[in-house]
Amino acid sequence: MQYKFKFSIFYILLIPLFIVFSCNETNRATIYKNGMVSSAHPIASKIGIDILKKGGNAFDAAIAVHFALSVVYPNAGNIGGGGFLVYRLDNGEVGTLDFREKAPNSSSADMYLDDKGNVIPGLSSIGGLAVGVPGTISAIFEIHNKFGSLPIEELFKPSIELAQKGFLVTEYLEEELNEKRDLFIKVNGESSLYSKEYQYGDTITNNNYARTLLKIMNEGKDGFYSGEVAEDMIETISIDR
Repeated sequence: MQYKFKFSIFYILLIPLFIVFSCNETNRATIYKNGMVSSAHPIASKIGIDILKKGGNAFDAAIAVHFALSVVYPNAGNIGGGGFLVYRLDNGEVGTLDFREKAPNSSSADMYLDDKGNVIPGLSSIGGLAVGVPGTISAIFEIHNKFGSLPIEELFKPSIELAQKGFLVTEYLEEELNEKRDLFIKVNGESSLYSKEYQYGDTITNNNYARTLLKIMNEGKDGFYSGEVAEDMIETISIDR
């Protein structure tokens, strides 16, 4: 089974913002009784709500939405980045988790400079040298181990099914993907998933990504940081360099 990753434009993924509370407020035709989920895409938000309805807590919902955004919001949501978590529990306990990506072991202070010490344009933002070691997947399992209430499989499956069945391209995603299309082609070639030209209303399926999520779900963070997925990422990054 092949897991091919192509890193072109590097985006930082932050845990989605969630407001979960007990209330009974009416906003036009929408009534919020026990909680609310807010994210950058309605499909991802609905997945979060479904998790809450199943008895999951805010952390469960955040993880599920996180994965959903990596499918339907690929211009920002992803598993190859990093971010921060800031939380406050109902008992007043507060905490943070810094899972920003780290520089690879082979990094050096002058890796983006030419022989004269001048910055090489684009080297730090496009291609293999623009990629840091992702912290997202490690953070997801750390958060779930500490705060999760539903089985991790329940949090992965909605996004796996979404990637398999496909999702509709929004006007915003059409604009974002087409704006970066030349860069995707430059780094990944014309046959990669996001090197194609998409229009509003098109359906995107991503079976390779579905298999990747399934592997991580079954094997934990080792399914991402070692084995086939990690080897393919290393190979792709080395080629792009």
